[in-house]
Amino acid sequence: MSRIAYQGEPGAFSDQACHTFAQGAEALPCPTFDHVFDAVMTGKADEAMVPVENAIAGRVDDIYRILPDMELSIVSEHFLPVKMQLMVSPGADPRGLKYVRSHAMALSQCRREIAARGLLPDIARDTAGAARELAEAPDPAIAVIAPEAAAIRYGLDIVARDIQDQDHNVTRFLRLTHEDKAVWPDLLSGRVMTSMVFRVRNIPAALYKALGGFATNGVNLLKLESYQLDATFAATQFQAEFDGHPDDPPVQRALEELGFFSSHLKLLGVFPADPYRSAQTFNN
Repeated sequence: MSRIAYQGEPGAFSDQACHTFAQGAEALPCPTFDHVFDAVMTGKADEAMVPVENAIAGRVDDIYRILPDMELSIVSEHFLPVKMQLMVSPGADPRGLKYVRSHAMALSQCRREIAARGLLPDIARDTAGAARELAEAPDPAIAVIAPEAAAIRYGLDIVARDIQDQDHNVTRFLRLTHEDKAVWPDLLSGRVMTSMVFRVRNIPAALYKALGGFATNGVNLLKLESYQLDATFAATQFQAEFDGHPDDPPVQRALEELGFFSSHLKLLGVFPADPYRSAQTFNN
């Protein structure tokens, strides 16, 4: 049986993503994203499942800061609908709550409920871990935001359901494996995504010129985000994703032009687009 590593504890959303999209694989919980990637690099796990962005809370910064230095490749993407539950110690009166504990991303997805109840947020390492800790040390003043699976697993009472700020709350996950094991989808297999990181040369209008090839060759650039490198504020790294396969001639020409104006370019993965992208929410 293959093993797939994730950050968090059993009952977390990443655990749910593993069981939903990697059925048949053994889910391996890890305390941090560094441990997740290290598990794949050292052979403790065959793959990794990591969240990269949420419809409400935005991107997960740590992933693209760590991934470029790893010999890992993205092999698929998955969109998981996320529903947040407010849970308390068994028998606790919700009127006596003072604090709410969860992962920072989960707290940011439930701001309205937290404000309406006048609770003070308390950041935990992950959602399911916060639920486990409350079960081990019950406190009637503390609530936890976590998946329903965590409430069931740790015997907590759900006092408010689906408290996320938006009904269409979705988290995008990436599935990764070691570069030596990654296989690109066939050029004609359907809609394909490519993910990359790059740094432009230190010349005027470098970013404009570097991305110009995507426009002139009709390649749809879907995502572009910047990350400051080190602490010097002198270099910026960009992470981008586009519709297309690197073996497609228009994409080849766009990447060639990008490479000319870049000091560093690395493909992070070439993978099938999740069917969720074809949903109406992605059509403008």
